[in-house]
Amino acid sequence: MMSVQNLRVSYGESEIIPDMNLEVAPGEIVAIMGRNGMGKTTLMKSLIGIHPASRGSISVAGTDVSRLETYQRVEKGLAYVPQGRAIFSTMTVRENIETGLTVTGRTKVPGDIYELFPVLLDMKGRRGGNLSGGQQQQLAIARALASNPKVLLLDEPTEGIQPSIIKEMARTLRRIRDERGLSIVVSEQVLSFALDMADRILVIEKGEVVHESPRDGIDEAKVSRFLSI
Repeated sequence: MMSVQNLRVSYGESEIIPDMNLEVAPGEIVAIMGRNGMGKTTLMKSLIGIHPASRGSISVAGTDVSRLETYQRVEKGLAYVPQGRAIFSTMTVRENIETGLTVTGRTKVPGDIYELFPVLLDMKGRRGGNLSGGQQQQLAIARALASNPKVLLLDEPTEGIQPSIIKEMARTLRRIRDERGLSIVVSEQVLSFALDMADRILVIEKGEVVHESPRDGIDEAKVSRFLSI
């Protein structure tokens, strides 16, 4: 569903991701883990086109999106939930979700989105800035799903979220995958969350994959050492 080949991303003279290769199967949830500063957010921004790569290719469902602008990548099936959520605080919940409909031609929020996030239906007339952190994260995911993506990218979705909400978020992501059949790529530092929702876990250091394992049979102690060094 998504293929990344020989991706190189730099900030000026500073090389953040030297040579990344990543394959994501249809319906697969992949967690990309690593400590702060290891390139997770840079990778996500590069995939969605906010920070273009200097080399390599990115394809979605067989279509090369490497040279496309961010909004064009969304049209081709990528959706992005940024670190910090970046919701529109003065717009209502409904208006926030509607911004994700632009590429679909729809004007009304599909009912199945509210089924995934019932709290958003109850609060659809409330301003986004008045929601709790967990509710804002649900809103950001709902807005991304409104574009009807093939691949959903989430950058540090557990940041600033209380543990009980993190558990529910893992269940929701699995449900989204099961009901919509899309692929999900999550950058994350919380191992328990990754184990709850991912099919496969990758650890990156300095923009390179240093460990990879399916969730079943993963060496949790080894991954924890990578995250704590």
